[in-house]
This record gives sequence, structure tokens and C-alpha cells, in this order.
Amino acid sequence: MSVQNQLKTLKKKLSDLGKQVDKLSKQAAKAATAKKKPVKKTAAKKPAAKKAVAKKTAAKKPVAKKAAAKKPVAAKKVAKKTAAKKTAVKKKAPAKKAPAKKAAAAKGPTVLDNVFGVIQGSSNGVTISQLKAKTKLDARQLSNALYKLSKKGMVYAKSRGLYVKK
Repeated sequence: MSVQNQLKTLKKKLSDLGKQVDKLSKQAAKAATAKKKPVKKTAAKKPAAKKAVAKKTAAKKPVAKKAAAKKPVAAKKVAKKTAAKKTAVKKKAPAKKAPAKKAAAAKGPTVLDNVFGVIQGSSNGVTISQLKAKTKLDARQLSNALYKLSKKGMVYAKSRGLYVKK
């Protein structure tokens, strides 16, 4: 019996919630339409002098249409100019990047190559102090190089401060 009573109370609560949802949705719809109505009301409240000005501007609408007809031509010219600028920028960008890559390749071994070469040459691994002496790098550069090499999977730390090739 108690389960049936609980079901009845839940049914009543659900129906009440449904009614509340309906009320809120109606209020939301009214609020949405209320936002649109003030625009119409302000147009209706214009004084007679403003209505006359509105009639004069309405008479000038054909002139505005002529100006609107001219705008697409100007817009096309602007579009062509911007398209030309974009293509010019696209053409310049690859030309700048290509020589930079060739220059980097021509410089020789990088810091990572130097550090990996020292580690690769040892059979039992290399300590940080040995790496500093052989590569002549400061602590920050050496730390960054070891971090990058370990992330690439080329080197791992056998113990604290001792790095070995994988």
C-alpha cells in the first residue's frame, strides 16, 4: 500500500511540475514578443513633425536605390584588391621560409646532435658534469637538450644525473 501512495504523490508532483513548465514557457514567449513590440510603439508615438520628415525620406528612397546599385561595383573592386593582397602575401611567405631552412641545414650539427653524440659514444652512460665538460654548454642548454632527447625517446635516465642511449 505504501508504494502505491508514493506513486500517487509522485504523479501529482510531476503534473504540477508540468504545469509550471508550461507557465514559464508562456512567460518566455511573452517576453520575446514584448521585446519586439516597443519598436512598433515608438514608431506609433512619433509626433506629426517627425512623420513629415519620415515622408520626405520615403520620397528619397529611389535615390538610395541608385546608390545601392553602385555599391556592389565598389565592393567588387575592394574584394579584388584584398584578394590581390592575399595572393601577394601567400607568394612572399614561402620564399622567406625556404632559404631559412637551407641555412639551418648548412650550419652543421645542432646542440641536440652534440649531446646525443657524446652520450652515444659512451658505453656506461654519461653524467651531467661529463656532458658539460665535453659539450661546453651551460646548465640550461644542457637541461633543455636532455629533456628534448628523452621526449624523442633517444635517451633515458638510468639514474639521477646519468643518461644512457636507448
